[in-house]
Amino acid sequence: MSRLVVENLTKIFTLGFFSRRRIEAVKNVSFEVKEGEIVSLVGESGSGKTTTAKMILRLIHPTGGRIIFEGKDIWKELKDHESIKEFRRKVHAIFQDPFASYNPFYPVERTLWQAVNLLEKKPSNKKEALELIKESLVRVGIDPKDILGKYPHQISGGQKQRIMIARCWILRPLLIVADEPTSMIDASSRGGIIQLLEELREEQGTSIIFITHDLGLAYYVSDNIFVMKDGEIVERGHPDKVVLEPTHEYSKLLVDSIPKLYRKLEGL
Repeated sequence: MSRLVVENLTKIFTLGFFSRRRIEAVKNVSFEVKEGEIVSLVGESGSGKTTTAKMILRLIHPTGGRIIFEGKDIWKELKDHESIKEFRRKVHAIFQDPFASYNPFYPVERTLWQAVNLLEKKPSNKKEALELIKESLVRVGIDPKDILGKYPHQISGGQKQRIMIARCWILRPLLIVADEPTSMIDASSRGGIIQLLEELREEQGTSIIFITHDLGLAYYVSDNIFVMKDGEIVERGHPDKVVLEPTHEYSKLLVDSIPKLYRKLEGL
């Protein structure tokens, strides 16, 4: 069963006051994400993958096309505050820059308290809420004593991303949009972040859209890969098909860019 259906999604930006130059950032993009599936949008900077993600998250309005989540058009049928709030509970984002995801003037656990407040069935008191927050931190491999009361500048980028995944664990979203979640953290933390996302998929049936420029990483984590270039999907399919038998020239360039050591280890 498809959890998300994207149909002919298009986004045109108009730049300049006098020239009114039009840039088609996303061009008739269509794909589906099934329940419990991890799909990757792969492409270089400017390929349209992040713009696509922002439209799915209801952060920017599409110029054309439809986004159907759980049978509802998210731009036409979600109008009132409650339906949008429910959508925010079910669809959650993990962004590329873990430092930009936090307000530097508040302790880092504030984002977890916000998640608790989004819950449809909230804990009965503050003590229960705090226990839920502590449990979420333990689930992502963080000792609550190392985090609670600290400010963003006092913890690492890897810990920040783990807290965002702890937020997902609290909310139990049906869909996570992970936009380059490992690109700005150290290599030793990346494997742990990927493992946590896979655990969410296995334990909660969460679907994940994984956005990356790294085709090798996409091959490792994905059930399906969609390669984007200049706002269009130029290749799609199972990771083995896309990586081992690419047909588009751009896909072939991405395959050639996979580090040789990685390719050797994966038998590529």
